[in-house]
Amino acid sequence: MDRCVAALRAVHEVDRYPLNWPADPRRWLAPEEQLCAWVVAGADGAVLGHVAVHRGGELSRLYVVPAARRCAVAGRLVGAAREWAAGQGHTLTLNVPEDDRRAGTVAFYEATGWRHTHTAVADWTVGGRPVRLRHYVDVK
Repeated sequence: MDRCVAALRAVHEVDRYPLNWPADPRRWLAPEEQLCAWVVAGADGAVLGHVAVHRGGELSRLYVVPAARRCAVAGRLVGAAREWAAGQGHTLTLNVPEDDRRAGTVAFYEATGWRHTHTAVADWTVGGRPVRLRHYVDVK
């Protein structure tokens, strides 16, 4: 878990993901509603990426460290989650902040079989400002 938190910190410093750094990053990475999670690790054991599925079939906590981007890590992680969901009879969903600064996030999801269903205001804020979330469903 320490390696997952270290990787998350590296992502947060570059991309501001998560938008609000959690008071307890270990609990944020493994909340009670989590059903399962996957990581991709490098040869040295460092975590390169992470994804989880929460109750209700929500894909969550997907991140890839900057040094491992464009190496198919996100695709492998999402593929593992999709395979698991198919075996469980779940249809995956996800949401992305409308102004997500991570380059290519929306493009990645839309190019890999996710369909935008609607946009709504989140029940949390950043700096006291509301956050608009783009909601997707996996159609692959």
